[in-house]
Amino acid sequence: MCVVSDRNESIMKSVRIVFPDVPHYACIWHLWKNVCGNFKRSRKAISDLFYSMAKAYRKEDFDKLMAKVDRIDHRVKEYLEYAGYEKVVKSSCNSKQREVASYTKDTLGRKFEELLIINAAKSSKMEVVPSSEFIFSVYENGRRYIVCLERKVCCCGRFQLDEIPCSHAIAVLKKKNVTDMNPYCSDYYKPDALAKTYEIPMMPMPDKKDWSDLKHVVAETVYPPRYRRSSGRSRKRRRKNADEKISVNTNCCGQCGQEGHNRRTCTFYPKEK
Repeated sequence: MCVVSDRNESIMKSVRIVFPDVPHYACIWHLWKNVCGNFKRSRKAISDLFYSMAKAYRKEDFDKLMAKVDRIDHRVKEYLEYAGYEKVVKSSCNSKQREVASYTKDTLGRKFEELLIINAAKSSKMEVVPSSEFIFSVYENGRRYIVCLERKVCCCGRFQLDEIPCSHAIAVLKKKNVTDMNPYCSDYYKPDALAKTYEIPMMPMPDKKDWSDLKHVVAETVYPPRYRRSSGRSRKRRRKNADEKISVNTNCCGQCGQEGHNRRTCTFYPKEK
């Protein structure tokens, strides 16, 4: 189990108290919204890079993408490092996953069957060289990947992280004339496990008129707050923590978003002749 939130300070504090041993991750959607709000001029240029980083399986691939982000706007890299980008995950919906779990009762869920088909298509042009009974070298576009079927790992990172055969592992299984890939897929992807994961529905609240007030709640006297409400229009947006936003006081280029120059003297983008 893990907790995914928008990194609100009260949520982070409560999770540390109630679930001290449970990992706490940041939702990539909320993190991206903060990036868009803080670095508006650079968001279009780094949008694809941001989501590619969130989907990266290997640290070296992640670092290459982060280096590109740093070249576009170094402030974004500093912000993500400060926010702790190693704790970023994709958000998901409980009801949607429950629907996916009901698609099939035979093998894997539909989404994972489609993933196997995609990986199988990628493996068609790969060369497999056995090193032992379980260890194989797989060559793709001049690069070698090591696959161990016994440990269910591949140096690309996908086999062990997704717990489903990657394209390199499928190339090895084809070489061994293995057609049933279910034993190499995690039980969590199979319909029974998916159904159990999302079998508890999130019940909606009844209409307010149907609420039954508890006696000890009705008997309690609620006093007004001790502080005085400040004048002016009240805030409608959530007040962000200091680690969720970065205040920038220096002027930036309107074209590339970098500091130290303006649009007229910008050299980041080549000028049209």
